[in-house]
Amino acid sequence: MNIKEQLNLVKRIKAISETGLIYAQDPYDQERYEELKAISLQLMGQLGNVPMKALEDFFMPQEDYPTPKVDVRAFVLNEKDEILMARESIDGKWTIPGGWADIGSTPSETAIKEVKEETGIEVEAISLLAVYDKREHPHPPAPLYVYKLIFLCQMTGGELQAGFDMLDAGFFPLDNLPELSEERILEEQIHAMFKNAKSAESKVYFD
Repeated sequence: MNIKEQLNLVKRIKAISETGLIYAQDPYDQERYEELKAISLQLMGQLGNVPMKALEDFFMPQEDYPTPKVDVRAFVLNEKDEILMARESIDGKWTIPGGWADIGSTPSETAIKEVKEETGIEVEAISLLAVYDKREHPHPPAPLYVYKLIFLCQMTGGELQAGFDMLDAGFFPLDNLPELSEERILEEQIHAMFKNAKSAESKVYFD
């Protein structure tokens, strides 16, 4: 079993412990679920080489049934069929624009907002290209369980410029992509999105 598979099992243990904490009535059960959660965080820290204190600070106490986080991204092409990308300040690598879904905004509204904030480009959402379970793709191991929504968006205006939390923004041809932030997007996913965006019979990729 590789590290990614082990980490997925630990995430499942953490989710079970948090579900138990929500519904457990007996103090004895609550204590055992707290212990199970602590063990899961300890294992997660060892597998991901992350300090235990950092994980404890990162994960807020769970008050409802645990569900996956939602990462919303936009796939944007210019008139040359070049792909709009932003360079992350966290790792210095490139990704298609996007981020965590916002409460109070629809998924497409989040995609539109992220493109504007990260690249200066104004877009409208055209269609949904993919709903990915991050676990099913070779992203680097990460503590969160994530669903990724990718929208095809069309440019309507704006001016290309890096957002305040981005290092750069630009358009890239499919055959000359920059170094990718694989935590956020994979080359195979970009190729799939491009093929779908250019297809006369577009379909939604899932899982």
